[in-house]
Amino acid sequence: MAWELYVKQFKNYLKLERSLAQNSIDAYLHDVRLFAQFMEINGLSLSPEEVKPKHIHDFLEHVNELGLAAHTQARIISGLKAYFRFLLNEGDIQKDPMVLIESPKLGRKLPDTLDYNEIEQLLAAIDLSTPEGMRNRTILETLYGSGLRVSELVGLKRENVFLDVDFLRVLGKGSKERLVPLGSDSKKYLTMYMNEVRVHIPIKPGNESFVFLNRRGSKLSRVMVFMVIKDLAAKIGLKKKISPHTFRHSFATHLIEGGADLRAVQEMLGHESITTTEIYTHLDRDYLRQVITQYHPRS
Repeated sequence: MAWELYVKQFKNYLKLERSLAQNSIDAYLHDVRLFAQFMEINGLSLSPEEVKPKHIHDFLEHVNELGLAAHTQARIISGLKAYFRFLLNEGDIQKDPMVLIESPKLGRKLPDTLDYNEIEQLLAAIDLSTPEGMRNRTILETLYGSGLRVSELVGLKRENVFLDVDFLRVLGKGSKERLVPLGSDSKKYLTMYMNEVRVHIPIKPGNESFVFLNRRGSKLSRVMVFMVIKDLAAKIGLKKKISPHTFRHSFATHLIEGGADLRAVQEMLGHESITTTEIYTHLDRDYLRQVITQYHPRS
């Protein structure tokens, strides 16, 4: 059986059984195809059953020589492990060539965050006299006020905005739905944008359900959201490199600093494991140190 047919079966498994997001599926398939291309280039027309640990080691050495980042190399190893484990479970191979391959130990990078003053400066830099300005203010209020991923923001649909009960229904990773509360500022700007700005945009067919639109009436792209934030950061002279995800990190960090329950933050972020959410507790150390210095009688 050709590699591409195995890859197609693997794709169906990732989508239907593991319910992974399309971006994750694409990354897995890219890494498997990268290995298959390496084998072909080196004249090794082998079936997956014929792949040995030596072939894996040669490929990983090649990847390392390309100078790819450690996180990228770790992802490639993870993708190949998942692929060959799938083939083993399906009975397509008898031995897993990845079984002795260890993933590199990576330090958990703490996410960048914005403090409240920086967020206020970014919001204040937006020109609210234009339709795009009102939309951009609403985008930032929603990212920071509800902790959405950028893919969740651009995919947000009108029928999933419940302004009467202050909630959004969000379609997250792996097509998993969750309800996220709307803060007062998020609700205020969403209401204004939808009732005073969006209604005047000539919407292209097929885009009617999406909340955030560009000036041509099409669904707003992830790239456009990145550009909006990059331009605002430059406008206020912010030195930090920020992205839409920075607002999600800041949302989580500020909640935890304010004393929010970790489980509640986990649910709002849509994390399957609380371990993923616990990374934000590390960001609280400077804050705790400041509290000790300021208020502890022995400091």
